[in-house]
Amino acid sequence: MNFAGADDAELAWDFERFKKNFKVVISRLRKDALEFDLIGIDASIANAFRRCLISEVPTIAIESVFVLTNTSIVHDEILAQRLGLVPLKVDPRLFQFKAADEEATDLNTVVFKLNVKAPTRPAKSLKGDHADVHADENMNVLSKHLVWEPQGDQDERLADAPPKPVHDDIVIAKLRPGQEIDIEVHCQKGIGKEHAKWSPVATASYRLLPEIQILSPITGNDAIKFQKCFTEGVVEVFTNSQGLKEARVVNARRDTVSREVLRHKEFEGKVRLTRIRDHFIFNIESVGILPPHVLFGEAVQVLLNKVKRVKESLTELTGDMQLD
Repeated sequence: MNFAGADDAELAWDFERFKKNFKVVISRLRKDALEFDLIGIDASIANAFRRCLISEVPTIAIESVFVLTNTSIVHDEILAQRLGLVPLKVDPRLFQFKAADEEATDLNTVVFKLNVKAPTRPAKSLKGDHADVHADENMNVLSKHLVWEPQGDQDERLADAPPKPVHDDIVIAKLRPGQEIDIEVHCQKGIGKEHAKWSPVATASYRLLPEIQILSPITGNDAIKFQKCFTEGVVEVFTNSQGLKEARVVNARRDTVSREVLRHKEFEGKVRLTRIRDHFIFNIESVGILPPHVLFGEAVQVLLNKVKRVKESLTELTGDMQLD
């Protein structure tokens, strides 16, 4: 792959140069979000991490729904689909994958039950023409109504973090008085490549670090206009040694790459907008099953396992030849 301004020697792989230049810098870490910089790697590797995060880091999700009673207006199939998309706070590293012909066990399946019935009773607050309207306490069937049913020794193994929905207030269905939903669901381990319900992230993305080069001084009123062409905080106007207002770049990271500045003729030849090709700003937003920094570690392990399988396959094909 060719890059503008890069020669063959720069693009050639050099392990020592990689060890010297590679960095991971965490800029923001919250409960469900992580922003960090990957510096000194190729775009193909950064994209491999992103794809692994989205589709190959396993989680636990509802796979089978056994409907005992459903008198709501929501059809069984739609109800099952909605349940499948409820994220579950279950550590997938504690469970095994379940094969299609394998029996459900406490090592590969988590069981939840949901039983909600909207009671029928006169509404106290309604009078007159609306006195015949009935109220109900469980009008909304929420994710918090999913109750974990331990199987085998799960109550001991998962005592520190009992399985539950990530959020308690997800609306699954609405019930009218007298309607009822009684179901049992079986949750299994899977990956997002098979179905989106197993994807552990709401989003995983990256962008190249912007680079704004001022080729010749921009002063006076042009400096103020230049500053307004960028997001607030990217460019500042200061007073130089000649007492003139001059623009300088202080935080190119905040630039949204709008390229607004290129529309103005007075800045032609004075500014160059580029991106640093081996500096990636990574953003991971977890759905809450695992913390984002743990998810990235799992994605790295997935990629390492792929590399290991490739090396083993190559070894089988090439015999005793050593592959570094």
